[in-house]
Amino acid sequence: MPTVAVIGGGPAGLMAAEVLSRGKFQVELFDAMPSVGRKFLLAGVGGMNITHAEPIAPFLSRYGARAAEIKPLLDAFPPTALREWIHGLGVETFIGSSGRVFPKDMKAAPLLRAWLHRLRAAGVHFHVRHRWLGWHESGALRMATPEGEYLVHADAVVLALGGGSWTRLGSDGAWGPLLIERGVAVSPLLPSNCGFDVAGGWSEHLRSRFAGQPLKTVALRFTDAAGCRHERKGELMLSDQGAEGGLIYALSAPLRDTIAAQGAVTLELDLAPDKTLERVFSEVAHPRGARSLSSHLQSRAGLKGAKVALLNEVLSREQLNDPILLAHAIKSLPLTLDATRPIDEAISSAGGVRFDALDENLMLRSMPGVFCAGEMLDWEAPTGGYLLTACFASGRAAGQGALNYLAGQIKSTTPCCD
Repeated sequence: MPTVAVIGGGPAGLMAAEVLSRGKFQVELFDAMPSVGRKFLLAGVGGMNITHAEPIAPFLSRYGARAAEIKPLLDAFPPTALREWIHGLGVETFIGSSGRVFPKDMKAAPLLRAWLHRLRAAGVHFHVRHRWLGWHESGALRMATPEGEYLVHADAVVLALGGGSWTRLGSDGAWGPLLIERGVAVSPLLPSNCGFDVAGGWSEHLRSRFAGQPLKTVALRFTDAAGCRHERKGELMLSDQGAEGGLIYALSAPLRDTIAAQGAVTLELDLAPDKTLERVFSEVAHPRGARSLSSHLQSRAGLKGAKVALLNEVLSREQLNDPILLAHAIKSLPLTLDATRPIDEAISSAGGVRFDALDENLMLRSMPGVFCAGEMLDWEAPTGGYLLTACFASGRAAGQGALNYLAGQIKSTTPCCD
C-alpha cells in the first residue's frame, strides 16, 4: 500500500490527512510537538473564530496581494463549506454580530477532539515528538525523535509546517533553509497581525501605568509607501513598546511594508472619531475653572485613562493648554512607529513558499510528489477567521493534489492488457 507522509499537525496538515484517508493509502502524520493542534487550541482560548460570514468578494479581498492565488482554494472549499464540515463533526456554529463565525460553545478543544477521533477511525497514524530534518540522500525523510533519528519512506509528502510565529507551539520556520537548498523559492518570513514599536519609546510613566490599557473607539489614518491612504476605526492597545490590538493588526501589512520602505510611518490617531472637530473644540474650550485638565477632558470630552495619558505623552504643556491645538490633537494625534515587534510575538507571519514554486495542485514544481499547505505558503490575512479558512482550504487542496498524484502514479505503473 502506498504511504503518504503529512508533516505538521495544525489545521492544514490535519485537513490534508483527512482528504488522503479517503484513498487506499497509508497516511502517516508527524508533528514535532508532544500533541497536535497546539496553535489551533491556543488561538481558540478567547473564542474560536473559525471563519467569517461576509460575501465571498470582500472575503477574498482580505488576502490582499495574494487574493488571486487564494481564490481557487476558496472556490473549492468556501467558508460555507467549512461551516458544513464543522457541523459534520457534531459541532454547531453561530454568526456573531461582527459577522465572525464561532463554534456554539466558543471552544476549539471539542472540535479538535472530534476531528482527531474521526481521523484515527479513518486509519490516520499519528507520530508526535517527530521533528522533520529534511531529506536523506536516498530521498527518505529524516525524522528526529527522543529515541534518535530514523528514516521514513513515503510515496508522497504534504508539508504543513506553519509559519514563523509562536515558536513554542512548533511554528519556527526551520523548514525554510531545507527547501531553499532544494531550489525552492521561499520569500522571507515577516511578522503579520503584529504589534509595533513607537519611535523613541514610551515614558516610564505611561509604560508603568497604561501599558496593557485599551484605547476604545478610535480611528487610525496613515498613508503607506505607495501613496495609498488607509483609514479604519476600532480599538487598539498600548503596549510596553508601542501599540498592538485589533485595529493595529488589521493594518499590520501596510504598516510593516511602509516601515520597511521608509524607516518609519506616522499615524494620525483620532481619539474621538464620533465627534466633529468643531464639537471637540467647543468642549475643550469650555472654561474648566479649578479642575485639572484630566478631569476637564473626562467631563467635557469624554476622554479618560489611556487616551488622556497618550495626549500627555505626545503634547507639550503649552499645546495641552491651547484649546485649538488640543482639539486638533484629539482629532489627529501624530504617532510615529518605527519597527514591528519580533516575529515570534506575532499572531501569524507573511512570506513563505512562493506560489510560483507550486503548480495548481500545490505541488512543488522542483520536487514532484511534495505538496505544501497552510501558513508556510506566501500569503497573509487579518484575524477574523480568514487565517484559519485559508489554512483549511489549502490543506484540503494539497491533500487532494497528493491524492491525485498517487492515483496517477499507481495508474502509470499498472500493466495494460492487450
